[in-house]
Amino acid sequence: MRPIWTGAIGFGLVNIPVKMYSATETSELDLDMLDKKDHARIKYLRVNEITGKEVPWSNIVKGYKLDNKYVVLEDKDFEAASAEKTNTIEISDFVKEEEVSSLYYETPYYLEPDKTGARPYKLLLEALKKTKKVGVSAFVMRNKEALAILRPDKNVIVLNKIRFEQEIRDPDQLALPNQIEVKPAELKMAVTLIKQLTGKFNISKYKDTYTDELLKLIHDKAKGKKIKAPQLKVVHSKAKDLMDQLKASLEVKQKKAS
Repeated sequence: MRPIWTGAIGFGLVNIPVKMYSATETSELDLDMLDKKDHARIKYLRVNEITGKEVPWSNIVKGYKLDNKYVVLEDKDFEAASAEKTNTIEISDFVKEEEVSSLYYETPYYLEPDKTGARPYKLLLEALKKTKKVGVSAFVMRNKEALAILRPDKNVIVLNKIRFEQEIRDPDQLALPNQIEVKPAELKMAVTLIKQLTGKFNISKYKDTYTDELLKLIHDKAKGKKIKAPQLKVVHSKAKDLMDQLKASLEVKQKKAS
């Protein structure tokens, strides 16, 4: 793996040099966009809007429009704006992980210590495990400030980017059934159903089967096989009453178990 960011974790006065790696990879098929007429690949060009000519990456700079003129920014300008945040993941607070809503979570990354940071890295890892806390931090990556939590996962410190509060939409805009009262008997039956379906979470049980099915279809199509779209029927429960539907759900689970 190649690191996508290099810097340090700031833990009080302790400085831990680290490299950041993506913790995930896509399971999607790599599909190209083609011209329908001749199946030629579609390319995107960076074009000068005045001359209409393609511009190479080496000639492209970033700028901010101010008073109808562009102020051009160089790499050193971004670092000068906040050198500390550009190079350091500074832990400002420690909180309980369950206090951070799943709404805020974004992308996970692995943090690997440099040789000189191995000992303090292990110290922070074990301290996070013992206290069952996560560290809240801010840093700059790709010219954008990010909020993150640092948490232990087995033998590695994982940095999880999280969203800022202003990035979360207010659910009050949704038409939610806040005025509906749940009947105690229905709630009891729903809790029973949840208990029946409860087990220990095992991520290896869940597979991306859609990608495999799509790849199989691609191979079949390449061999000239005719592909038929399946006729899917939405099956509704015969019981219209919610209580009857819950009872029927419990019976289905019991039959599968027997």
